[in-house]
Amino acid sequence: MTKRPYVVDEMISAKTIAARIEDLSREIATEFSDTDKLVVVGLLRGSFVFIADIVRELDLAVEVDFLEASSYGDTMESSREVRILKDLRGAIEGRDVLVVEDIVDTGHTLTHVIKLLQSRNPARLKTIALLDKPTRREVDIRADWIGFEIPDEFVVGYGIDFAQRNRNLPYIGKVRFTD
Repeated sequence: MTKRPYVVDEMISAKTIAARIEDLSREIATEFSDTDKLVVVGLLRGSFVFIADIVRELDLAVEVDFLEASSYGDTMESSREVRILKDLRGAIEGRDVLVVEDIVDTGHTLTHVIKLLQSRNPARLKTIALLDKPTRREVDIRADWIGFEIPDEFVVGYGIDFAQRNRNLPYIGKVRFTD
């Protein structure tokens, strides 16, 4: 990867994200109000901040698990080949599951993960994405809940990285190259 200088311009503030998470958590709690324990599956690595904030806001019994899927590596473009790098530790058969994704771009990763998890026969399988870029979609998929719809910009922050940088920003920012 070429190291090009860039800056990050704030796109969605930490305060705006926090307010949206409160709203989403209420909707999710309503949807799953009849469940004994919700299995919340975070897609690593980009969702780790989002999943932490979502589960802290949920007024439900939750079990947290993680699945690592990759189609980007250190590049800005998806390879469209989804690889599972880390699978779930627990079984989800007959259980209610919420998949937490950082961003739905082409849709290949979320489609692959949903097919994989549906093959394990959960009682219910729902999805939430912090960010959605519908103009980039290559497969017909939409998360059940979406935090924010964004334009076709390369973004970082709030767990989302560019070549393993900027995950620690408390906001969503747009990458702007300066050369």
